[in-house]
Amino acid sequence: MNHLAYVIASYAIATVTLALTIGWVLLDQRLQKAELKRLEAQGVRRRSARIPE
Repeated sequence: MNHLAYVIASYAIATVTLALTIGWVLLDQRLQKAELKRLEAQGVRRRSARIPE
C-alpha cells in the first residue's frame, strides 16, 4: 500500500491527458470542417473532388 498514491496519481494524469487529447482532436475537427465549409462557399474546391480526365 506504500505506492497507492503514486499509482492513483499516474492513472489520474493518464486519464486527464487522454481526455484533453480527445477534446483537442474533436475541437480541431469542428474548426477544420468550418474552415472547409467557408472555403467551399468561396468557390474553392478540393483537388480530390475533381473528375478524372
